[in-house]
Amino acid sequence: MTAPPTRAPAAPGHPAGPDRPPLDPAALRLGYGTNGFANHRLGDALAVLADLGYQGVALTLDHDHLDPFTPGLARRVAAVRRRLDALGLAVVVETGARYLLDPWHKHAPTLLHDDPAPRIEFLRRAARIGADLGAEAVSFWAGVRPPEVPAALAWQRLVAGCAAVCAEAEAAGVPLGFEPEPGMLVEDIAGWWRLREALGAPAGFGITLDIGHCRCLEPQPVPDCVAAVAEHLVNVQIDDMRRGVHEHLEFGAGEIDFPPVLRALAAAGYRGLVAVELPRHSHAAPAVAARSLDFLRDAARAASATATAPAATGAAATATTGAAATAAAGADQHRTTDSAPLLCSRGGSTPGSPVLRGGLQSKGGG
Repeated sequence: MTAPPTRAPAAPGHPAGPDRPPLDPAALRLGYGTNGFANHRLGDALAVLADLGYQGVALTLDHDHLDPFTPGLARRVAAVRRRLDALGLAVVVETGARYLLDPWHKHAPTLLHDDPAPRIEFLRRAARIGADLGAEAVSFWAGVRPPEVPAALAWQRLVAGCAAVCAEAEAAGVPLGFEPEPGMLVEDIAGWWRLREALGAPAGFGITLDIGHCRCLEPQPVPDCVAAVAEHLVNVQIDDMRRGVHEHLEFGAGEIDFPPVLRALAAAGYRGLVAVELPRHSHAAPAVAARSLDFLRDAARAASATATAPAATGAAATATTGAAATAAAGADQHRTTDSAPLLCSRGGSTPGSPVLRGGLQSKGGG
């Protein structure tokens, strides 16, 4: 009997940083989020992703995918770990389930609500589950500030809640990746730095970076966002997006140039998962996952080729650069610039009734 494939060992607390040598972009480890397989049984979703060639999964704890609140949790977690091991899949744990805690209100309660205890308990459980699964990171976020909660009070609640989660994660031995999310109390990298400082810069408090979010609202180019947090990067979500619109798009449907992004991740020595985040594509999950993997592999090859190709010189370089610029201008004339107003589509849906960001956004683009 052939032995099952062995899963790559869990990455250390910070799978990137100055002590990590750079990688070839083709060596980046690609994963896919189970929130994009919401219509599949978890075991079936894992099998499809392994068959396609993914190396890992971003597992969203949800009512139909390893519900952390139903009986027999230890037994079910052990079964999922055996399944992951048998398929050779690494895992990170995501906590963006929409109605797990409140059947009436999406993502409620968050760490910012009057009673954040259910959210804190959920995140504590997620940390313990992550440890039992051998997860490389457990990812979470702030939440949207309720209108009736003053900003200062919301910040105090966030810091206190994160401190409780950090203590649980440290005891469990699993890194945390806090994700800046458009429209939430912490929506950008600057907000993550502020939160980290308020917590006392704990070693296990890393960042989850969504590549699409960088294009949506960060002031600097996406590769620069990667470089800015490389030392603390423990989890990467990847998707396409347009400037100012929080809508997770298939690759090629947005504005991101992916080879430079993959080069930046490789240059940072990032060894964690780079997991596709398409939470509104479950209706065609296997086909979307297959297209996504093909796209990212092609982008990684292009990134590798660009990184190793000799630089053009003189007139040839000028001609090449000019031709590329002309082609890019023609292809991208519909795109907004980095100075365009930041808008977010209502609830993460298709643009049509945009509102200013910071209003009605939520995890996963809606």
